[in-house]
Amino acid sequence: MELQVRGKTEIYLQLIEDTIRQGKSSIMLVPEISLTPQTVDRFISRFGEDKIAVLHSKLSIGERYDQWNKIKKGQAKIVIGARSAIFAPIDNLGLIVIDEEHDSSYKSETTPKYNAKEVATYIAKQNNICLVLGSATPDIETYYKAQKQEVELLELKHRANNSSLPDVEIVDLREEMLSGNKSMISKKLYNEIEKNIQNKKQTILFLNRRGFSTFVMCRDCGYTVKCKNCDITLTYHSNTNKLKCHYCGYETNAVTICPECKSHNIRYFGTGTQKLEAEINKMFPNARTIRMDVDTVNRKNSHEEILNKFKNDSIDILIGTQMVVKGHHFPNVTLVGVIAADGSLNIDDFRANEKTFQILTQVAGRAGRGESRGKVIIQTYNPDNFSIECSKKQDYNLFYETEIKLRKQLKYPPFCDIITIGVSATNEETTIKVIKKLHNYLKQRIKTENIGVLLYSPLPAPIDKIKNKYRWRMIIKCKFGEDIIEFINNMLEEYNKYEIPKKEDVRINIALNPANMN
Repeated sequence: MELQVRGKTEIYLQLIEDTIRQGKSSIMLVPEISLTPQTVDRFISRFGEDKIAVLHSKLSIGERYDQWNKIKKGQAKIVIGARSAIFAPIDNLGLIVIDEEHDSSYKSETTPKYNAKEVATYIAKQNNICLVLGSATPDIETYYKAQKQEVELLELKHRANNSSLPDVEIVDLREEMLSGNKSMISKKLYNEIEKNIQNKKQTILFLNRRGFSTFVMCRDCGYTVKCKNCDITLTYHSNTNKLKCHYCGYETNAVTICPECKSHNIRYFGTGTQKLEAEINKMFPNARTIRMDVDTVNRKNSHEEILNKFKNDSIDILIGTQMVVKGHHFPNVTLVGVIAADGSLNIDDFRANEKTFQILTQVAGRAGRGESRGKVIIQTYNPDNFSIECSKKQDYNLFYETEIKLRKQLKYPPFCDIITIGVSATNEETTIKVIKKLHNYLKQRIKTENIGVLLYSPLPAPIDKIKNKYRWRMIIKCKFGEDIIEFINNMLEEYNKYEIPKKEDVRINIALNPANMN
């Protein structure tokens, strides 16, 4: 079915309008990162502030109470919020909309654990109401359901305002290195930025890594500076001259002498948004540049201030992580540069290709949203990777057809469910002992009862120490149902019988189809 209306946000607005006419209420979920004043303002201008309540993590306790009260009293007919807004106490619900439904932030990986999409699906079924899932790059599992006609697929064939898709070019960074260019900015991207500045157009540069350098190493002995609490290298932040762990928040002073061999031959490797900002300022000293990442938006309203500056054309170049690419409409942006497209390809996750395609396509969508045609430059060391090639073509169907064949061949979702069982403790021997006991118990159950699951051997987690806890995990592939719930519950009952020193220190973490595999 082809809709004639241009732009998915306009579709949402019309659906909500129709729901209000029927005397019912609506919930609109957006990823936290996209929940900007720009998003909310569009709804306020359409429906008025009185009818809208907003819920997200940046609200103070008082603000949250006021919004919650507004909903409870029935004053708000529309709730806009991040994942927890699905639990809003709204009466007479008639519609739930989940924008950017593919976004992993809809799944809470911390207690209380829940998937807002699954909660929304349950509420919609129980109350016989409409649930709308919107995305330019749908989750593979969601699109698979649409192909099987378990959900209805509605397609927008044109961009909002009927604007053209941007031109996308791939730059092979291997060739840049061979030509003698060691900068993180390719010659092609440099020329396009220069041209954009001259034409008084705006540029977004995307790099999904914070900080200045991503790791610090001694060139003499190979020592790398790691977090004392986590098995992760520390990231250098030039504005504070500190090394910081992005997992537990540990900070220490920058090093100039190797702690191991006392050599002064210390080198700062890798590239983060701070380093990119410094390099752009050197290359284009007259350009008005601003950076947007977790480190620059930690003040209240700082997120809004940066976006407003950019929206008002007082900034030429916006540098940032994924928070710059979601939910924003900047008509004067005609150039988007992806500095390193390979980052998400190299993660230990069966969704690596999907995440890469999604983020690159979302980034590309920021260019050329106004009257002028957009251009996207993707820099990569893997130009032949199919997810990068599909991003260049902006062809979701081609990506889906390729990826779904791989998933079927390797037995990954949607052709099975994945359960991860993780064990963590401050003592490494205890961690290993517990997970091996659990694994042996499950293995024996599978053998004697012929349970239809694939159980993999326990291994250290990809990041095997976080916040002074050693982490191991094992993976189960299965078709989730009541029998699997019983299977896991029996394992936990068996665990309760174990006599383990400092058992209170051991944590068992069970996740069904986790958003991240780390």
